[in-house]
Amino acid sequence: MATSAKAASGPALIARENLQAVLDALTAKGYQPIGPSVRDGAIVYDEINSADDLPAGWTDEMSGGTYRLKRSGGSALFGYVIGPQSWKKYLHPPVIRLWKSHRTDCTFTISKNAEESPKLAFIGVRACELAAISVLDHVFLHGKFVDPIYRARRENILIIAVNCGQAATTCFCKSMKTGPRCVKGYDLALTELAEDGRHDFLAETGTPRGADILAAIPHKHATETDRESAARAWANADAQVTRTLDTTNIKELLLGNLEHPRWDQTAGRCLTCANCTMVCPTCFCTNIEDVTDLGGKNAERWRKWDSCFTLDFSYIFGGHVRQSAMSRYRQWMTHKLASWIDQFDCSGCVGCGRCITWCPVGIDITEEARAIRETDRSQKENADGNP
Repeated sequence: MATSAKAASGPALIARENLQAVLDALTAKGYQPIGPSVRDGAIVYDEINSADDLPAGWTDEMSGGTYRLKRSGGSALFGYVIGPQSWKKYLHPPVIRLWKSHRTDCTFTISKNAEESPKLAFIGVRACELAAISVLDHVFLHGKFVDPIYRARRENILIIAVNCGQAATTCFCKSMKTGPRCVKGYDLALTELAEDGRHDFLAETGTPRGADILAAIPHKHATETDRESAARAWANADAQVTRTLDTTNIKELLLGNLEHPRWDQTAGRCLTCANCTMVCPTCFCTNIEDVTDLGGKNAERWRKWDSCFTLDFSYIFGGHVRQSAMSRYRQWMTHKLASWIDQFDCSGCVGCGRCITWCPVGIDITEEARAIRETDRSQKENADGNP
């Protein structure tokens, strides 16, 4: 019999066979569960209706420019790290119609986007992705101008996070203080315990909504042994995060080295393909397109994802502002790690490593920052040593 989550002191334990009850409870409350599944050789986020839809027994391998799924040999449902998609696609859609108009003989009417915001439950959100959603909240909700589309979608989201039990070689969330353990931003957080013949989930509530979901499913109080198992999983992921990014005065470092030769060296490899911005969970740049039918009676305005890596993104009357690959890569990196701080009082990077993994030539943002820092430090040391 289920123990009341509100009465429970500390974490609870959910058996693997009761994970379906979580999905059923979400559905009963009107949520469409969205979670990870395997498609086209990758972990993707899509609608799920059964626990069998989750990627049981799959894990991933990542490095610069490389991503591979493989069988893990175990039964873990969340034994992967991250895939090419982020939750951004549900909160800040890649393509959305803003309004449409229809012309009659004497008048025309305009109707705004009437799309209902879906009620979704995100399942399997990692710590870095929670941080990314928080960054998007800063951009779209906490500034002077609020995006009504984002706000309507964000208000209808319930988040079930999953703590990482492993990390990829491209992860650097520890440097960005965004992981690997989930500490805030979730309604319910799970830690998968799949060791020594057991398969359970340690559950921690973050909001009353999360507590209501927990109260609706079979669970029991977590024991000290359960907590120790979870702590081992957290420690395992923490130990595997070995890539680092020194963020000390990084805004001043990058903005003070806009003519550094490293920018040209990197541009020699960059394909300006925009992969890094498309997979990034926080990049939000868009373009506006107006379309009309051949008769001229119907017109629509659409908003679509765009990237600072495309040549036309910086086009204004008179020409393109950033014509070279160097200027576009520099714009992306300095915005992400430096000027973003001035705009939104936070970094635009959460250390997920997607930009490294899905860069076709394996450009590594941590290595680029390190190279500029080392040169900057060397120059200052030489200057201090001169009479």
